[in-house]
Amino acid sequence: MSRRSLAALTVAAVAGIGLLGACGDGTDGSSGTGRTTPVAVQQQAQAESTSATATLVAVADVAGLGAVLTDGDGRTLYRFSQDTADPPQSHCDGECAAAWPPLIAKDGVAVDGLSSDVVGTVRRADGTEQVTVKGWPVYTYAQDAEPGESTGHGAGDGQWSAISPTGATVGQASAPSSSARDRSVAVATTRIGGLGTVLTDGEGRTLYLFTEDGTKPPAATCAGECAEAWPPVIADGDVEITGVDPDLVGTVTRPDGTEQVTVGGWPMYTYARDAGPGDAAGHGVKGTWFAVETNGCAVAADKRPTGSAASEDAGDGY
Repeated sequence: MSRRSLAALTVAAVAGIGLLGACGDGTDGSSGTGRTTPVAVQQQAQAESTSATATLVAVADVAGLGAVLTDGDGRTLYRFSQDTADPPQSHCDGECAAAWPPLIAKDGVAVDGLSSDVVGTVRRADGTEQVTVKGWPVYTYAQDAEPGESTGHGAGDGQWSAISPTGATVGQASAPSSSARDRSVAVATTRIGGLGTVLTDGEGRTLYLFTEDGTKPPAATCAGECAEAWPPVIADGDVEITGVDPDLVGTVTRPDGTEQVTVGGWPMYTYARDAGPGDAAGHGVKGTWFAVETNGCAVAADKRPTGSAASEDAGDGY
């Protein structure tokens, strides 16, 4: 998605204020033209049937982290928060992939110390098959000089994390079973300094609305590069709701066929630059992205979060 000119963004911001004034009475919107085709996880053969040249995913003890996943050479494996697990998709290529080499499955995948059920592959843009764990593409780190090092853990303002044998990031609670994860997504609330009580996903990440979307009918217009910066909240089944009127919660079909959660008719997104729960750096970006109150309305544009840097020049307004 090409970036709009400053003049176009100014017009969008002014139009967004009108939409927010109606709080849910947005005008009709059209679906985005960019389509992102989900990449399916390919199931691997059982360990006993893989050849000696299969790519190995193993478990090792790393000082300061405990049990983590490694490759066959003992190098720590990492996952990237800007990737997606459902559907699996890698967003690290070019210079990123040079610094964080993808773990490529050249002749199947073998496991040692973890369940083969959590391991799969996803096809990268260059046609190679990258190993996934719990749907997340996995990588090594070029600056880890030898086995047992984990200097990549927490890099990129926390976007890179070592992986536990359950598929969770190290320091995170164990990932839910794939069936539970795939069947539900959560909409909850939390209090953020400077903003008040706002909506979050089940992991505590702040949810946002985009004023260029539509609410009557609901329509998501953020796709392609926009959706990489602002990942849509996708539901594949039930939506677990806490602290929000269930009548406000629904879904809308995106151009790629996935179902995006809506609140008050507005499609919901997270923000890739939020480092963790309680951050709200996306609020006010370009005057078109806003945190969401429990009634489905945007948090006032003049409010600013405390403890997370919000910048109208962040470059992710679209």
